[in-house]
Amino acid sequence: MFDVLVYLYETYYRPDACPDSAALVKKLSAVGFEEEEISKALGWLTDLAETTSELSGQNPQQTASSIGFRIYVERELNVLGTAAIGFIQFLESAKVINPVQREIVIERALAASESQISLDKLKVIVLMVLWSQGKEPDGLMFDELFLDEDDAEPRLLH
Repeated sequence: MFDVLVYLYETYYRPDACPDSAALVKKLSAVGFEEEEISKALGWLTDLAETTSELSGQNPQQTASSIGFRIYVERELNVLGTAAIGFIQFLESAKVINPVQREIVIERALAASESQISLDKLKVIVLMVLWSQGKEPDGLMFDELFLDEDDAEPRLLH
């Protein structure tokens, strides 16, 4: 599923540049993606649009300047892990994502149906959330989102 999402991100500048569902499925199949992966990815994107609409409608007053502290429940801690939670907090403190986008990222990570989401997959989720909203991170953040976790130096908090 994540390979399909990355392909869509790299191929289509904006979500509205994608062809209709039937044509997109044919194109993805022609590129070599499995039918099951295509179905999962397109379902995940449909749910992303619904979640974005729902959460944005409930919380229009929340912006990047909202303050507060997010407490993670046990399931979120287990699926996300400390590295992913730290990365989400980093993105929010750097104002790359706002509290509503943070909640969308968390919801979509949980919807990926994995026992624990890797940091690389979380970065794809963040990119897809921003992409779906027509937002693109600045160059430095884009590099951070695509930095391979094997090459990354640990972040120091001081």
